[in-house]
Amino acid sequence: MDGTVDHTMIRVADLDESLAWYQTHLDYEEKDRFEGDDFTIVYLGPEEMHEEGAMLELTHNHGTDEVEIGDAWGHIAVRVPEGELESAYEQLMDEGVADYRDPESCGGRYAFVKDPDGHEIEIVQRDPDQGARWSIDHTMIRVEDADAALGFWTRKFEYDEIGRWEADSFANYFLEPTDAADEAMAVELTYNYDGRSYTHGDGWGHLCVRVDDLHDDWEQLMTREAEDYRDPESCDEMYAFTRDPDGHEIELLERDLDADSLFPF
Repeated sequence: MDGTVDHTMIRVADLDESLAWYQTHLDYEEKDRFEGDDFTIVYLGPEEMHEEGAMLELTHNHGTDEVEIGDAWGHIAVRVPEGELESAYEQLMDEGVADYRDPESCGGRYAFVKDPDGHEIEIVQRDPDQGARWSIDHTMIRVEDADAALGFWTRKFEYDEIGRWEADSFANYFLEPTDAADEAMAVELTYNYDGRSYTHGDGWGHLCVRVDDLHDDWEQLMTREAEDYRDPESCDEMYAFTRDPDGHEIELLERDLDADSLFPF
């Protein structure tokens, strides 16, 4: 099993405000939406995103007027062409986005802004062949045991470790499927050496891995002793969920890229 990451889901308090923010500042377009009885799901992404690129899923639970951002949830990182970090950040500032962590404060290597709910968005520089402007480069989550988290992704999902950064007080590990497309999204695991624990909050949703066969891949995960959290039967045979050792939810989903709807409903 080496499915690419299909989307990252976060929850938002005001769907219209969040849609306007991502459409205005990151030039995202609405790819599809689903209206449930008590929730709405919207898929977003750049207009020219690659089929192996990851979408952003915004979920709004009706009647919710705020979401809690726990510290287990890190950020999504979006791409701009090499040499355009400062101009991209200044563009966001000119559009009224709040100044959070500018390129200078980040050593000129990256920058951060926040969306209306406080979800952090990192801006990273990449070669244009690695995906459309503002496409998702990676999603970062924090873990309490680096060995367990790395083992989960490498053993159960067959992801490869493609890079790491080990500093004095923390380490970052990047993983993605074998032979992933340049445009695909990586998973970043952040491990702090001080032994801290984390809270998830309800603003953080899940990562979704696109698989070839929902039932076969689910059974493979069970053989590899992944957590049986929400099996395909409990999800009306449309998707399934497991959890990593830190409780981060991972959805499994078959995706027909030629279907009229992105949703299996």
